[in-house]
Amino acid sequence: MDRIAEADTVVVSPGIPPDAPVLRALRARGLEWVSEPEFAVRFYQGSLIAVTGTNGKTTTAALAAHLLQAAGVDAALGGNVGGGLAPAASELALREPAPAWYVLEVSSFQLADTRDFAPEIGVVTSLAPDHLDRYPSLEAYYRDKARLFQNAHIDSLWILNGEDPVVRDLPGDAPGVRCLFALDPSAGATDARDGEVGVCAFLRGGVLTLRVPGGDEESLLPASELPVLGRHNLLNALGASLTARLAGADPEGIRKGLLSFRPLPHRMEPVGERDGILWVNDSKATNVHAARSALESLDRPVVLLLGGKDKGEDFRPLASALVRHARVAVLFGEARVRLAQELEEALREMGSPGREVVAAPRLVVVSGGFDTAVAEARRRAFPGDLLLLSPACSSFDLFTNYEARGRRFAELARGEEAA
Repeated sequence: MDRIAEADTVVVSPGIPPDAPVLRALRARGLEWVSEPEFAVRFYQGSLIAVTGTNGKTTTAALAAHLLQAAGVDAALGGNVGGGLAPAASELALREPAPAWYVLEVSSFQLADTRDFAPEIGVVTSLAPDHLDRYPSLEAYYRDKARLFQNAHIDSLWILNGEDPVVRDLPGDAPGVRCLFALDPSAGATDARDGEVGVCAFLRGGVLTLRVPGGDEESLLPASELPVLGRHNLLNALGASLTARLAGADPEGIRKGLLSFRPLPHRMEPVGERDGILWVNDSKATNVHAARSALESLDRPVVLLLGGKDKGEDFRPLASALVRHARVAVLFGEARVRLAQELEEALREMGSPGREVVAAPRLVVVSGGFDTAVAEARRRAFPGDLLLLSPACSSFDLFTNYEARGRRFAELARGEEAA
């Protein structure tokens, strides 16, 4: 501890919780620390785009960087992306020559320990309960997300999900220009917040369309041509396109980039089709909001795999999406019992007297391992169904991380047996 205390700057991993003994000891000595992105950006020589949110931030950050590159703008992706998809923020500081734009995904854990972090463009994709096994309250989680705006100035550009009122409220009274993205161009028209210039990325007749402040509408491409699945990925594409446009990409470059982008691993990733059943790996959906968004974005009957390590979220909000989109939900892992209890309770309430009677999906609780759960889901799927791994839980009961869980699902989709 004495050696750490002697350092000029203490950089803390986001995996270390704020009540860890080492941080309590530093706090007792009156010493402060910073996160790795905060330290890294002190050495950046280009402009900064920072992307955060509960869900969608990795896809949006990766797509924004891809669109800039497709348009001939030198951009480098990094930060909390994970999965070997991009380097840490500090590694980007070593790049020679420096890019024109650094695109960083930043988590709430990383934002918590920022001081001077000040992106030229900040993006918030969504907000929903998450990490409640670490945060004492939802408000505390949102407060860390809001640190994105702590050094805002009049020239800051904020790109916000116009369909999410919590996102729109997050900046508070932070200065800067707020541009919204939403499927509906009239979203938020009746309750505009200070600083908002309206919806600048939207669908017009099924076509992704931009309207930057002071400019005309610019059509990009039909939503049907996007090579990614799901309604929520339409929103990610709109947010990323607007980000790239405001950072200097031309519409034609954005159009080419949208067509050439491919789904990221473990995020609504088609991994196989067998006997007329499409297997989709959404292992990164480690919270209820992500799983619900995945379900609601699909137009095929779904057999859903739910479960993993229990993070303490309320599972009942999944029930309405299950009714509309899933025939069967196979529940597995540590969280399976509570999943079954809360979903059954919510489904009973939906079908109670005085309410519309719903056709509840079948809930199947599997006590075996992951392979057993997948085999049960496969047995209950029919040709034309979509077999979806979107577990709403972390992976740490059965796997080292969500990537390992997703890889195993993909192996099973290809018919590979257990080692």
